[in-house]
Amino acid sequence: MAASEVEVSASPVSNETGYRSFELGEFGFARDEYFVYISWTAKGQKLSHTMSADAFLRATMRCVAWGFFYGWLNFDDIFGTQQLYGRVKFYAGRFSPAFHDQGLDHEEIFETPRAMATFKEMLADWTNDGYDPFAAPDETGLSWIGKKNGSNEEAIGREREVCRRMPGLPGDAPLRTDESGRPVNRAFADVPQDQPEVHAEPGFEGEVHAHNLFGYLSRSDVTWNPSVSSIVKQSLFCPTTEEYILPVKHGNDRMEWFIQLSDQIDWEIEDKETGRPRAKVIMKAGDVSIMPADIRHQGFSKKRSMLLVWENGNPDLPAMYEKGELPVNLSGEF
Repeated sequence: MAASEVEVSASPVSNETGYRSFELGEFGFARDEYFVYISWTAKGQKLSHTMSADAFLRATMRCVAWGFFYGWLNFDDIFGTQQLYGRVKFYAGRFSPAFHDQGLDHEEIFETPRAMATFKEMLADWTNDGYDPFAAPDETGLSWIGKKNGSNEEAIGREREVCRRMPGLPGDAPLRTDESGRPVNRAFADVPQDQPEVHAEPGFEGEVHAHNLFGYLSRSDVTWNPSVSSIVKQSLFCPTTEEYILPVKHGNDRMEWFIQLSDQIDWEIEDKETGRPRAKVIMKAGDVSIMPADIRHQGFSKKRSMLLVWENGNPDLPAMYEKGELPVNLSGEF
């Protein structure tokens, strides 16, 4: 069933703010001029958690664009989602000892189409005209603040760019060029745009290919949203451009490699279960690191930078880690 065919539980438009409120199971979601309020019931009490509407919308945008991605997407220390591949777990306080140890946390599992439909409709209703939850703050300004004011379907309707083998191959994802209408981002004006020459033997023209990855990334109009730029069996290269703050604390269900292509990203690493600090990783151009499967991580980039994320797309990995068949810092075979 497609997300668009699922009925979403939403209130009428608020006369005070112009926004609707939403329900998903026992979870409630509401927003006003500045904040989002997430509510649930535990031990017979009605509990509520407050987030900046900007932070919530940026995180929700990634959930929608990534299809809930791999593993855990912690919006902050309290609320988040866990990918169950066909279903999605929503949780509040589960990975916060202050809530969990007192039994004040709450978890519910939903079919993915229902969860996706709710998040899509919430994102459409709560995103004002001129606000782009994919963009860096100085590119989108403060239009998220205030009462309901129009919408921005073009921004939130972007689809994640995924190739079958590599962009530019016949029938595959297109390259980003002047002809494609994709301008070079202001931070990458000095990135060369020339493409490599490929001289394939006759008969292999569709098998041998190369493109300018730096030029490709320089024309990305989103932040913290990996594109898939090459696929070999289950090995995925997922480069992205990063500016400001990764909107979620990502707790992966597999190991992933990070290769810093330009500039610098500072990573804060926490224990996935408790959120306790475990490390701080400062990555500069040329640095390589591995994010194991028992942590959550969040990145900070004061200047737009390029990062290559190398993922193993093997769908069996989560169960293998769960059963202890793989150490948390190994990736399995690609």
